[in-house]
Amino acid sequence: MPHPLTELKINTVTKSGGHPPEEVTADICVVGAGIAGLSAAVEARRLGRSVVLVDALPVLGGQCVNSLIGLFCGVYGNGPGYHQLTHGIFDPMFEDLGRTNDIHFNRTHTMTVSYDEVALSRWIENLVHALGIQVVLGASVLTVDASDGHVRTTTFATRHGLVRVAAAGFVDASGDASLTWEAGMPCRVPERTVWGSQQIRLENLREEFQPGREELAARVHEKAEQYGLVRRDGLAFFFPGRNTAVMNMTHVEAPLQAVRASRAQLEGRAQADRVVEFLREEFPKAFGEAKVRTYGFPGRRQTRWIAGVHQLTVDEVRSGVRFEDAVARTAWPIELHDRVEGYVWETYDSDHVHYVPLRSLIPVGAHNLVAAGRCVDGDAAALSSVRVMGPCAAMGFGAAHALDLAGDGSVREIDLAELRRRVSENVDS
Repeated sequence: MPHPLTELKINTVTKSGGHPPEEVTADICVVGAGIAGLSAAVEARRLGRSVVLVDALPVLGGQCVNSLIGLFCGVYGNGPGYHQLTHGIFDPMFEDLGRTNDIHFNRTHTMTVSYDEVALSRWIENLVHALGIQVVLGASVLTVDASDGHVRTTTFATRHGLVRVAAAGFVDASGDASLTWEAGMPCRVPERTVWGSQQIRLENLREEFQPGREELAARVHEKAEQYGLVRRDGLAFFFPGRNTAVMNMTHVEAPLQAVRASRAQLEGRAQADRVVEFLREEFPKAFGEAKVRTYGFPGRRQTRWIAGVHQLTVDEVRSGVRFEDAVARTAWPIELHDRVEGYVWETYDSDHVHYVPLRSLIPVGAHNLVAAGRCVDGDAAALSSVRVMGPCAAMGFGAAHALDLAGDGSVREIDLAELRRRVSENVDS
């Protein structure tokens, strides 16, 4: 029997003038819920700190979930040893997703990890919820109250109104250094576009006929003009046994202006459609029946980043300088997408590791603000090698510990010996 209809009164309301923002208070405010921000929030919570995690998207996971990256890079070293370089959030993640066969390890010159983004998304949400991390989603940085290197409050704009967060420490894991920028601290931008990507996940494939990486790249180079492809190479990340793949075969602009960014998203999806046409026609056995399961949010590589106490240089990457305040390491190549048709790809030998110092995470003049992820400071080539998810997670882990050690003081004056002890699993062999 259906429930009987009951009276439901409707009220007519208007917005009152001077509506105050919602007020949120925590020990640590993390801006950005991608892998760097998640790692920072989780570690800060495990250190006993109250945490509010804010993201501009309406969902958690940032690019690793919502841009359909489909691949964890930089977590492991180069072959033949494939030493794990970053632990922290990856250890329980890989264990749990491994039990459900939602990850797969790929061994080439290094080891990358393919994953199911839906399973990862729920894993992240369950973890954040279980730890009692307060979440504010669909929230963009509007204003920042900062003086003398201290950020005191940040006001965010959401569809539900303004939210003001007060915290003792802040982590800028926004990807575009939006918190640092709005705080009035210096930032860096590249002189020309560093191209992003419009990823798509394809289904209904026949993976037994998948082309090799070199064959795919050669065909793209040969036929790009015919199909209107701007990028002259490409990668297909098949997930074994599922006849699905994430395609990374586009180059799209990643502007910081709202109107241009919206236009770039539409243009990126049009590029992706041309990629699908190319694949169906040129590799019919593998892709002839391909269907787009989903289009990711636009992927961004390097847009705007902090001017830090130390700018990581390409020479420091190539020589593997071990800093006394190192918080992250990786062996990932230089991967600079500064040309529309392709990118620079500079790999390293089996024993190579390079490091990211805490000083590259601290904006010039800041005391209670630490960056993490792709908006830390490096020259363009150096940043291109440390902005991948392995070292980004390690940076988030290190940022949480730096703020914990600073307490009411400055992150520039913490006990480095104690920091080294705390982050040793992510920087020591």
